[in-house]
Amino acid sequence: MIELVLLAPEELVESLSDALMDEADALSVSVEDADAGQQQEQPLFGEPGMPAPRPAWTRSTLKVLFEDEAGATAAATRLRAQAWAADVQLLAMQPVADEDWVRLTQSQFAPVPVSDSFWVVPTWHEPPAAATRVIRLDPGLAFGTGTHPTTRMCLRWIADHAQALAPRWDRVLDYGCGSGILAIGAALHGARGIDAVDIDPAAVTSTTHNAQANGVALNAGLPDQAQGQYPLVLANILATPLKLLAPMLSAHVAAGGHLVLAGILARQADELRQAYAPWLALDIANEDDGWILMTAQRT
Repeated sequence: MIELVLLAPEELVESLSDALMDEADALSVSVEDADAGQQQEQPLFGEPGMPAPRPAWTRSTLKVLFEDEAGATAAATRLRAQAWAADVQLLAMQPVADEDWVRLTQSQFAPVPVSDSFWVVPTWHEPPAAATRVIRLDPGLAFGTGTHPTTRMCLRWIADHAQALAPRWDRVLDYGCGSGILAIGAALHGARGIDAVDIDPAAVTSTTHNAQANGVALNAGLPDQAQGQYPLVLANILATPLKLLAPMLSAHVAAGGHLVLAGILARQADELRQAYAPWLALDIANEDDGWILMTAQRT
């Protein structure tokens, strides 16, 4: 494979990336700060899981991957002929060493402890000897590997409360299920009648696959599958959609049931309390690395 390295001003990065992917058959485009590590370096970040406030840095380096040199050369030649791309500089055209991308990706996901005996373990690893309850997981294209604090806090809440509450978990809703990790965790702790829903069909597929791999029964589907009330409602999304979903998620919580919310930064606690106040009283149940877990019980 061949990598084309370009230098572009901020206002051209988005259109340049689109042109390279759609018209030049690039395999991928990555964007980096051209001034990284220098005095003029500028931070560029937004809310976790949300788009950055600006599309790129003032000076951005684009690394564009092509299948072969002919494709990279054709793209560079076409780019030079475009008047709108006059400010784009070609820095390099260089071969990229072959990598075992599957092995490289797998190496980034190690077993994750939820507690001493409860672990999330990728299917290519052996469970630790101390693990008596294990979620075997392939993250696929969906969010949820157990490495993020929000996921760990949700799983820990399930594990800590299962002994007392699981007999009542005859229906459970995992809203925004991602990889299905929370639904599977609830099933392993005795929950039944689990509906795991997501707006992303890839998440539904991932959840179904991971549930089968763990030998648990659940119903994965799109959000309209969630019907009625549940003794346990789980939602690990982000603060903004959680606020918008407040009436619906609250309505799904059965009398005496629990609502468990994650994907919330500590500074957003009051916003969530206010959003849910007409229906439920949210409290902070846990905090990890700036993220919080908020829960409520319907009396």
